[in-house]
Amino acid sequence: MADPQPLILVERRPDGVASVTINRPKSLNSLTRPMMVELAGAFRSLGADGSVRAIVLFGSGRAFCSGVDLTAAEEVFKGDVKDAEKDLVAQMERCPKPIIGAIGGFAVTAGFEIALACDILVAAKGAKFIDTHARFGILPSWGLSQKLARIIGPNKAREVSLTATPLTAEQAERLGLVNYVVEEGQLLKKAREIAEAIIKNNHDLVLRYKSVINDGLKLDLGRALALEKERAHEYYNGMTKEHFKKMQEFIAGRGSKKPAAKL
Repeated sequence: MADPQPLILVERRPDGVASVTINRPKSLNSLTRPMMVELAGAFRSLGADGSVRAIVLFGSGRAFCSGVDLTAAEEVFKGDVKDAEKDLVAQMERCPKPIIGAIGGFAVTAGFEIALACDILVAAKGAKFIDTHARFGILPSWGLSQKLARIIGPNKAREVSLTATPLTAEQAERLGLVNYVVEEGQLLKKAREIAEAIIKNNHDLVLRYKSVINDGLKLDLGRALALEKERAHEYYNGMTKEHFKKMQEFIAGRGSKKPAAKL
């Protein structure tokens, strides 16, 4: 008898784009506690891997993730969720690399929260985001009650969460939650195109830029602007003459047929 397929697949490509796939399609990628711990470990490992420059997160089959496997709900909710090392969303939020979520089918409750922990979202036509916390009598603990309102506005977020009605991919795009809606067969292709555009840029700057955007979102605007200035000046102080020379070569290269020096 062949070994069963791993429930979490991790692929590191030579170009620096890694992929993480939730691979339990027969159960619509519902999560058990061991799967959540394994996913947390995958993001922790990829975040620390110097060869990885962007990550695509995907769910195999008909769903991105249908949430917690309710047959294992007690183990999940009564488990040691305070351990950040084993907390999937905590590890995604700590991950310095950009995470592109490729959302096909359903992203339900915990799956919705995992989508909200991504930096950029691509959704397939027909995909739906559903928050069923209120229906099942469960309080969110992975950020849905706070993040969604900040992205799509409090009134719409209250409607989505208190009624437990689906938010379609098309609605999510109009509200600014989803970056692109594409045909189902183009979902991974589009997510990888975004990742490939990211890895063409200065890797150190991409990491710093993601960090200052995400950290600033947790602050009021005044403190966020001060954070940007503080980090920018700290970076400027570390710039070398070689760095400025490369900048000049890059700008000069744009105006000629000669390939520009890469920053």
